[in-house]
Amino acid sequence: MRYKSITPRFIVVFTVILFAALLRLLPHWPNFTPIAAMALFAGTYFDRKQYAFAFPIAAMFISDLVIGLHANMPAVYLGFAITVIIGMSIRKKVNVGSVALASVSSAVIFFLITNFASWLASPFYPQSFAGLMECYIAGLMFFRDTTYGISFFMNDFLGTMFFSAVFYGAFYLVQMRFPVLDKARF
Repeated sequence: MRYKSITPRFIVVFTVILFAALLRLLPHWPNFTPIAAMALFAGTYFDRKQYAFAFPIAAMFISDLVIGLHANMPAVYLGFAITVIIGMSIRKKVNVGSVALASVSSAVIFFLITNFASWLASPFYPQSFAGLMECYIAGLMFFRDTTYGISFFMNDFLGTMFFSAVFYGAFYLVQMRFPVLDKARF
């Protein structure tokens, strides 16, 4: 990274990424984390694609080293990378509606990808279209388990919505206070 890349805007966006990674390590409801919001935010506000992918993925990997690694990680990281791309798609029109739609889309795509990976690796489901649908239905039923919070899927959805509102809203307010953040590009 060149020294010219370190602008006030870069520092603020990078700080949000670090904050999100640290929040993941604190006790929380299952799946109520800032991870998807972190990926959306990075995709939106890091102009350099390598930063948009590298920093949040590195932050997630480091926190995974603390939390624990698992076999489904490639699917999780693929979903995470797609979430960064979704964040990139709203760069030119960041508003409440686009952030909300991006948050919902990322939660649904994450569900589809991770459950597809579970189906591929699971001996419980036939390796057919019917088996895949059975896996998705079972995944929806699992997400309706209210043992830990509202539900596993709703925790993911609500966490993404909540942290997206916090990250994007805070950045908007900071930009209003410090206009250099709005004009500085990195």
